[in-house]
Amino acid sequence: MLRARERRMRVLIACEFSATVRQAFSFRGHDAWSCDILPTEVPGQHYQCDVREILHQQWDLMIAHPPCTHLAVSGARWWETKRLEQEEALAFVRALMFAPIPRIAIENPVSLIGTRIRPADQIIQPHEFGHGETKATCLWLKNLPPLRPTQHVEGRVPRVHFMPPSENRWKERSRTYQGIADAMAEQWGREDLPMQRELFT
Repeated sequence: MLRARERRMRVLIACEFSATVRQAFSFRGHDAWSCDILPTEVPGQHYQCDVREILHQQWDLMIAHPPCTHLAVSGARWWETKRLEQEEALAFVRALMFAPIPRIAIENPVSLIGTRIRPADQIIQPHEFGHGETKATCLWLKNLPPLRPTQHVEGRVPRVHFMPPSENRWKERSRTYQGIADAMAEQWGREDLPMQRELFT
């Protein structure tokens, strides 16, 4: 439901198959679309393609979750064997950062993005948004303010870190926490946000 000082925005959630963030914006009345090479898990507005194909479709806001497989510092012990994959992953991140979209947020764990492109604007934790867990999440922001914590809770369980090996482990690790998705929709789905940074630098 849109409220005062809010308008219906065209929102692109890049590299999302779970629909968590898409649904948070849709619930609040925005024209939100997810995009991934995988089909969406929740029926709704979803492009199944390489997101670079649709970056020029006049979006107001993009929240992107580029794959971290070849970027996250948690996999540093394998970096020597994946130089080409890293360069391709960084090129993909740059394509998202410099997309012709007024407001952009790039989300990733602590990764090469922070050293090879630029430091993150903010690092958030699930326990700041109602989930008693730890999972450092970096945000690179264009014309968006840092997210304000919405609900500090007890508990510092590294649930994602201790997930057992499985075929779908990567999918479970990549899901956005509902409290963070709701905070993005509440705080970034507003018309009166200041234009703070014209370009990533």
